[in-house]
This record gives sequence, structure tokens and C-alpha cells, in this order.
Amino acid sequence: MSLSNPRFLSAVNLTNLMLQIVAVGAVAMAVVLVLLIGEIDLSVGAVSGFGAAVTAVLSVKQDWPAVLAILAGLLTGAVVGLLHAAMVTRVGVPSFVVTLAGLLTWQGALLLVLGDTGTVNIDDPQLVAIAGTFLPPAFGWLIAAAVTAGAVVAIVGYLRGERPRPARRVWPWVVAAAGAPVAVAVFNADRGVPLAVLVFLLLLAGGDLMVRRTKLGRHAVATGSNASGARRAGIRVDRIRLLVFTLASVLAVTGGILAASRLLAVNQSSGSTDLMLTAVAAAAIGGTSLFGGRGTVWSALLGSLVVGSLANGLDLLGASSPIRLIATGLVLAVAVGLDTLAHRAEVTVHREHSRPGR
Repeated sequence: MSLSNPRFLSAVNLTNLMLQIVAVGAVAMAVVLVLLIGEIDLSVGAVSGFGAAVTAVLSVKQDWPAVLAILAGLLTGAVVGLLHAAMVTRVGVPSFVVTLAGLLTWQGALLLVLGDTGTVNIDDPQLVAIAGTFLPPAFGWLIAAAVTAGAVVAIVGYLRGERPRPARRVWPWVVAAAGAPVAVAVFNADRGVPLAVLVFLLLLAGGDLMVRRTKLGRHAVATGSNASGARRAGIRVDRIRLLVFTLASVLAVTGGILAASRLLAVNQSSGSTDLMLTAVAAAAIGGTSLFGGRGTVWSALLGSLVVGSLANGLDLLGASSPIRLIATGLVLAVAVGLDTLAHRAEVTVHREHSRPGR
């Protein structure tokens, strides 16, 4: 892409690229959490648009303070997630069917909330500032120094550990230590570190800590790996599904609010099916298994970067919409194909070790 168009790696384009992927990344993070428990949520796009519409209407038409409007939008997402989880856990309807029905339902709810105009333009300074604020260069370098110092401490701790540590646990910290100063330098060469990008990265860091360090995260992975085994181990599988679906819908609404802040409006196309498909593609391309129990929250960032860079680069090259869709579809097919092969290999190894006498 860079050889074909030098603007691709310019500071302005890279900053715009990151601003474009934060909304998709937040929704992809929601998809990752649901995939980790071995379920699927096809309604994340519609939920993100619905929650953003609730926020925009309360702020613009009802004159609510921005903070209260945002909280109301997030609460809407939580209620939606609870409804989906109740249908899955209490009634026993497959998550595919429940969330497919939710996709249609919440798209209709979006249209009802927006009213006859079909568009709500956002003019609240606090809502606009979410995607329109860029941090001063000095503050950006302070963030880079803090991230690099924390990553170095983590690397040293791993290397000094008495027990052997797998390399996959160390390399993310190496990437963070080296990447933070480079990213800040690029941002500062344009307008500074975008506040929306910082919010997205904080969401990813918090989600990663939740998955790796908390009981909820460990039980979610165990549920996705083997729900029956998790039940026998005393894990309350239905409760885990309830919490994860609720958290996923809240994250989806967060993505919708980030998108609305960047576009300065919510309309009938907000949270369209394309957003859902892109988020699922990003989660799969980033390395989260569609079979459950394997993946990290950071795959939402990696997948969003791949999908966003592909679309951005093809736009700069003047590629048509069909070419962009075909390219994204091919990348998704390759990622899912590799994941399927890896899953089959794991199943084969498990069966071999489970045979009598092994």
C-alpha cells in the first residue's frame, strides 16, 4: 500500500486510520468476549446503533447532560444484553437465533428512537470532544514513557521468574515497550494522541486484565473450552453467559457512541449489518477462535488494524467497493480456515491422548 501511495504511512493518514477503527474495535472486543464463551452475537452492530441513538436523542432533543445521556445509552446496552442472555440461559434458545432476532429488533428500535427525521446531529461539546480531542505532545510522551516503563518491568519480572515462562506471554510487552514511543511520535507529527484512541486502548487493557486475571475471565474461557466440564468443576455457566452477554452489549454501545462522536451524527445506517460483519471479521482475523475458549482481547485491536488498513489502503488506491469487499472476505476466509485446521488438530490430539492405554 505504501509503495503504491506514499500517503498511506503519513502521520495524518495513520491518525485518521486509528480514529476510524476505534468504533469497530470496541464492537469487535464485544464479539471476542462472546466468542470466548463459545457463543455468537449477531446483534452487536444493531445494539451499538440503538444505544448511540438513545444517547444522541437524550442529549440533543431532551437536553440531558452528556454524561447522563452516555450512561443511559450504556444502561440500554446492559438491558439488551440481559434480555439476550435470559433467552439463551433460561429458555434455551441458541444464541445465533436470539441475536439474529435481536439484530432485526434493535434496528427497528433505532428507527423508532430517531423518529421521522432519521438523523440526529450531535452538537453537545462534551460528546463531540470524545473523538475531537487531541492530547498535547508532552502528555503523549508522558503516556509513552509510562507504558514503556511498565512493559519493561513486566518483561524483567517474567525473565526473573523461577518457573519457565512461555514466550507468548513476553512478546506483547516487548511490542508495547517498542511500539508506544513510535505511536506517540506518529500522533504528535499530526495533531497529537487522539482521546478516542486512548479510551479504546484503556478498554482493551481493562478487558485483557479481566480475561486473564479475574475469576470471571478464567471461567469464561473454561466455559468456551468445555461447558460440560466447566459445570462439573462447579462453574456457574449460565451466570458467566449472563455477565458476558451483558458486558458485550455495553461494549457495543461504547463503540456506537465513539462512532457517533466522530461522525457528529446518528442516522438510520448507524450500526448497520456491515459493522457487525466487520467486527466479527476483525475478531476472527485477530486470532480469536470461532469454536470458543481460545483468543485474547487484543485480537480485537489486531483484527481491526488489519481490516481497517485494508479498507483505508484500497480507498487511497481508488479501489471500488466490490474489490474492498472481496479482499476483506478473502482475508476472513483464510483466517477462519487456519482456525478450523488448528481446532481439528487439537481435537485429534485430544482423542489420541484419551484412548485407553495412553
